[in-house]
Amino acid sequence: MNAPMTGSAERFFAQFLDLERLARAARTLDQLAYSLVNDGQALFGFRHAALLIAGKVRAVTGVSMIEPNAPFVAFVEHAVAEVFKQGRSAPATVLPMEAFGTAVREDWQSLSAPHVFWLPLLDHHGEVFGGIWLARDTPWSPPEQVLLAQLGDTYSHAWLALQPRRPWRLRFTRKRQVLLAATVLLGLLIPVRQSVLAPAQVVPLGGRVVAAPLDGVIAEFLVKPNQAVKSGDLLVRFESTTLKAQADVAERALGVAEAELKANAQRAFADAESNSKIDLLAARVEQKRAERNYAEQLLKRSEVRAERDGIAVFADAERWTGKPIQTGERLMDIADPGQAELRIELAVGDAIALATDAEVALFLDSDPLQRYAARVERVAYEAQPTPSGQLAYRVDAAFTESPPPRIGLRGTAKLFGQRAPLALYLLRRPLAGLRQSVGL
Repeated sequence: MNAPMTGSAERFFAQFLDLERLARAARTLDQLAYSLVNDGQALFGFRHAALLIAGKVRAVTGVSMIEPNAPFVAFVEHAVAEVFKQGRSAPATVLPMEAFGTAVREDWQSLSAPHVFWLPLLDHHGEVFGGIWLARDTPWSPPEQVLLAQLGDTYSHAWLALQPRRPWRLRFTRKRQVLLAATVLLGLLIPVRQSVLAPAQVVPLGGRVVAAPLDGVIAEFLVKPNQAVKSGDLLVRFESTTLKAQADVAERALGVAEAELKANAQRAFADAESNSKIDLLAARVEQKRAERNYAEQLLKRSEVRAERDGIAVFADAERWTGKPIQTGERLMDIADPGQAELRIELAVGDAIALATDAEVALFLDSDPLQRYAARVERVAYEAQPTPSGQLAYRVDAAFTESPPPRIGLRGTAKLFGQRAPLALYLLRRPLAGLRQSVGL
């Protein structure tokens, strides 16, 4: 309808008050947006209405879900953008089609009604944060325009009650967005020190490795982990029953060979055949003596003793007791507790360029608040599999403070590399993954 009919002013005014009541009764922004574009259709007779907040369509008459790429949505956003460029976003006014460009007019004729009223929504400072596009087939009368302007104040008040702050698109204007982007780009060029985290363990420095001297079964561990030992102390005893039997057999075989040699030597003066066997029997005696000596050496090796003072560094005696051991298997280390170094497993994916004497910070799992300083001494050229199954470079670092942490402790090491732009520091892993997958 174009204007209230004579005698229906009371009914028209009641409907107008009901629109204000419905707007203020909304509990969410979605409810309010639906009310703004649908409830006034019976009173003002518009074909459709579109609510725009910060230049984006938020609600359309008769539509429950807004499709951002719909033709009508794109047209309204484009048209309202021209309204703002022309400086006609406030106050409420009728929008003439002739004031717009050719593209907008063509879309207007096919997508909207010919007579459009722009109802802006103003914040507490009088700035436009949104508006309603009202389109119908008949012109808007002056009384209707006055009522719509009053209704716009109600709608603005209701929207600000549910969303007191301005939309982020209005808080961050184009100028602010450009300034923010420039600041971020400049920030990405700031040089920072590259760093990487890797698991680490405190290991002995210059320790003596205690390896299995023979093939056999360990009968007993006579020391406990981290126990102090002296040079000559008994550490490990192997099962020696077989070794004792072998030594006894070898001793008896040597006695038989010596007796046979002695008997043939006595008969050699009268028996030419016995004289010819002297050299062979003498060689057999030497062979049996060597076997006896070897069996005795093996028997002596069944007891492993410490070759220096220090502490016994190993994980668990139960791991070895009663199990077959091959010659050369590592049993433990004898180390000086005051001399330790840091062994780091640097994963291949985290590897960065590390200079000699690069700084390292160690944070132990048992004491994460304490920082231990170290310096890189050696970096392996070739990656090797770790017990966890990943490839990693071995990095050895020397502690710069005394005393060092206890041998055997584990933690996380932070290795510091050369300076690089912040962008490279943040995007190094994504760029490496992109290069591996794409090949650029």
